Amino acid sequence: MLRWAVPDDAEELADVHVTTWQTAYEDIFPSQFLDALDRGTRSRWWRRFIERGARVHVAEVERVVGFCHPGPSDDEGWGEIFSIYVRPDRWGEGHGQELLQAGEQTLVAGGHQRALLWVLEANARGRHFYERQGWTAGKPIRVEEIGGVQVTELRYEKDLSGGH
Repeated sequence: MLRWAVPDDAEELADVHVTTWQTAYEDIFPSQFLDALDRGTRSRWWRRFIERGARVHVAEVERVVGFCHPGPSDDEGWGEIFSIYVRPDRWGEGHGQELLQAGEQTLVAGGHQRALLWVLEANARGRHFYERQGWTAGKPIRVEEIGGVQVTELRYEKDLSGGH
């Protein structure tokens, strides 16, 4: 079931967020960095974020199994998928696809005909997922330091206009 997140989802959102990072990025970031990700801090952040009006789609199957946060991008005229995560033990069940489609629909409803998202270049699983959903690598790229590691992020883009 998909629904909008509420502040009381913060703890489960934090757990999805941290658990997914620790699994999806275990070959990208040092274990010390991933092990130090703090669910309490992340939970407090999620609660404040939602209380301030953030719209976050949640996939729920007895508990929160994933989330997607769409919204207007800083790039004028573009919508953006800021984050999308699904619990690793629920990968392959279709929750990511369902969440991404909901995020895209939210962007269209907000007047966006094109969208972007950023994905780590080294995240092959994530990149393949987006490509299967019709997203294509665009430009530019950006380089950041996260957890003491220099990483390259690729910009993926999608036309949401339906070819109109």
